Amino acid sequence: MPFQNEIVLVASIAVFFGGLVGFFRFFGKQGLFAWTVICTIAANIEVLILVHAFGLDTTLGNVIFASSFLATDVMSEIFGKKEAGRCVKIGILANVTFILISQSWFLYVPAEGDTMAGPIRAVFSNTPRVMLASLFAYAVCEAYDVWAYHRIWSWTERKSGDRKRFLWMRNNGSTLVSQLVNVLVFNLLAFAGVFPWGTIGEILVFGYCIFVVTSLLDTPFVYWARRIAERHPELLNRD
Repeated sequence: MPFQNEIVLVASIAVFFGGLVGFFRFFGKQGLFAWTVICTIAANIEVLILVHAFGLDTTLGNVIFASSFLATDVMSEIFGKKEAGRCVKIGILANVTFILISQSWFLYVPAEGDTMAGPIRAVFSNTPRVMLASLFAYAVCEAYDVWAYHRIWSWTERKSGDRKRFLWMRNNGSTLVSQLVNVLVFNLLAFAGVFPWGTIGEILVFGYCIFVVTSLLDTPFVYWARRIAERHPELLNRD
């Protein structure tokens, strides 16, 4: 189907961002923690797939990984800096745990009639490099994202005298820079020597373009999550 990749990419933004808000609505803070685990692991598997969309080659995983920044921004906005930091730590620990689990599979000797060990090995043999690169990039850029979010928040609150105003500024101001750091650090560590430099250049350009779009589009979802928290204060007390 013409433009199938483009259609799926655009649709995935609404699905993933809406899914995060849904997790928050039904499970509160724990839903944001759960979404962080899901999206960081899924993104590191998806990123092994190279697709062609909007005239450039790009890896998958950009959109669902962008939702991890939405998760920390929602956590920062509603529960504060400490809980946003916990969200980042949970994402890091989930990635480390998955690396150890996935690599332990290769310690087994497949049965003679096995048909899945080979394909699984082909997928996850590259997982340590990709996930370690992602882990490093995630730790750096998410820590910056949380710091910048609250730094911008303090500045806008001092200037306006209103704590709730300028949500769009702290959301986008923190995420746009942290996503640039993420794109550069992750792709250079994960794919140098794997793809030609021309392809890596396209991945960098397209990846950041996607992150710019998703950063702008996730702002209404942060407002939506805050509105849910205001209408359902019981979510703030749910452990």
